Amino acid sequence: MESAHAHRKDEHLALSEAEYRQQQPVSSLKQVRLIHNSLPEINIADVSLAVRDEKFNFTTPFYIEAMTGGSNRTGKINQQLAQVARQTGIAMAVGSQSVALKDSDAIESFTVARQTNPDGFIMANIGAGHHAKAAQQVVDMIGANALEVHLNVPQEIVMPEGDAEFIWLDNIADIIQTVNVPVIIKEVGFGMSAETIQTLYNMGAEYVNIGGRSGTNFAVIEDRRNREQHKSFDFLYDWGQTTAESLLEAQSLTKAPIIFATGGVQDPLDILKAQIMGAKAVGVAGHFLHTVLQAGPDGLVDEILNWQRQLKKLYALVGAKSADDLANVPYILSSELLNYKDQRHL
Repeated sequence: MESAHAHRKDEHLALSEAEYRQQQPVSSLKQVRLIHNSLPEINIADVSLAVRDEKFNFTTPFYIEAMTGGSNRTGKINQQLAQVARQTGIAMAVGSQSVALKDSDAIESFTVARQTNPDGFIMANIGAGHHAKAAQQVVDMIGANALEVHLNVPQEIVMPEGDAEFIWLDNIADIIQTVNVPVIIKEVGFGMSAETIQTLYNMGAEYVNIGGRSGTNFAVIEDRRNREQHKSFDFLYDWGQTTAESLLEAQSLTKAPIIFATGGVQDPLDILKAQIMGAKAVGVAGHFLHTVLQAGPDGLVDEILNWQRQLKKLYALVGAKSADDLANVPYILSSELLNYKDQRHL
């Protein structure tokens, strides 16, 4: 019989998909409007989607973001996602591996990703409440190429069995200094402020994923799990900064880590906009989960291959031969986003 922690992973998966089907997310990046250039002077064949970074050799600037693992059912999903990553050549992250540190039966639900995709770029995942030794364990568990350290205070606050202590800075610093792969400090969907990003940078973080609100909402998911007091935290359902707002926060810093972005990404245009606003790479979770659950691995392979083709054309549309050229693409903000930027003095 599977553990209560493993059952929680199944609940997360089911509720994420139920929320997506009930109301498909609307990306906050829809509030960013790109200025059309009628004369891009470019050949699509000359466009490269490769990410230029010494530690993240992605051939495509989007990847399968952390979703799941920890139970038999979620292990099968990780296997399918790893199969998709192998066939499309994109990177993937597994979900939080903390359950596998406590329950050896859960390990296979994560190692299956490496077994299925032995040569792929795979990211391990652990919460910021863990020490560096545990962080290295989850990296070694799946032979990871990088590690995501997730920040999820609102989720823990709402979770019936959630943590009550959030003294994380020393852990994060130790993990960054000792783990033998690149480390990304990542929000799980509540966004980041300039102050948070600056703090992480000052303590040595080279990579930060702003993980903005507008995608999978763990305040909603955890509140729905609490059957005795359902909707007792509904006032936190819109907590945090959106992906677009978080990218504006990151832009305001003169010295900052390399920024990754995730949160509500629904199509290649969202990816392009996030990159134009400063993201080195973009993670997609909820949308890809929905696709694999509804259309299977083959359906998700088809979608990702199509996104790769479409994104290359979008680069050409804005006159970019590579990601380096995207910084020159002009855009305007919705009145709501502009108001946010003004009030935050960004």
